[in-house]
Amino acid sequence: MKTITPQQLHGRLRSGEKLHLLDVRTRAEHAEIHVPGVQLMPLDRLDATQLAGATGFAKDQPLYVLCRSGSRAKQAAEKLEKAGYAECHVVEGGTMAWAEAGLPVNRGTRKIMSLERQVRVAAGAIVLTGVLLAQFAHPAFIWLSGFVGAGLIFAGLTDWCGMGMLIARMPWNQRGGSCCAKQPL
Repeated sequence: MKTITPQQLHGRLRSGEKLHLLDVRTRAEHAEIHVPGVQLMPLDRLDATQLAGATGFAKDQPLYVLCRSGSRAKQAAEKLEKAGYAECHVVEGGTMAWAEAGLPVNRGTRKIMSLERQVRVAAGAIVLTGVLLAQFAHPAFIWLSGFVGAGLIFAGLTDWCGMGMLIARMPWNQRGGSCCAKQPL
């Protein structure tokens, strides 16, 4: 899997190259802010066999994958490479690095909580619930907190988060907001 900086990718786009950009964040995240010209296919719904038909991306052409900060893009690139996409490039730092570099973005009208923050809030709430239930209901509830802790360790080691995939499917992450007109590259 190859990587490219936002500045390098922007330079290639400005030179007129026809490049295929894929955003694997949730619809809500995409609606808040995205790179102009990017196609959306959330990671939890990414199907390499449908990608070519839905977007026109060919397996033999370079594909540039973005997410919020890079982690989901790496997972998507690995999945796509296994399915035969030969040239997947992960955009280093994702959409946030693109925006922080001052490159053009399309911004929506509403602010949302990132998927990573949603996972942290959910994990913290479950751990706290497990501790309180263990203290006031039954000591065995401490295993709920232990289970979440083990899940966080697994997510950190493997870069795959089941809770994140589940939260990405929640209704509030499926809604897109209104977005302003595309800005020039």
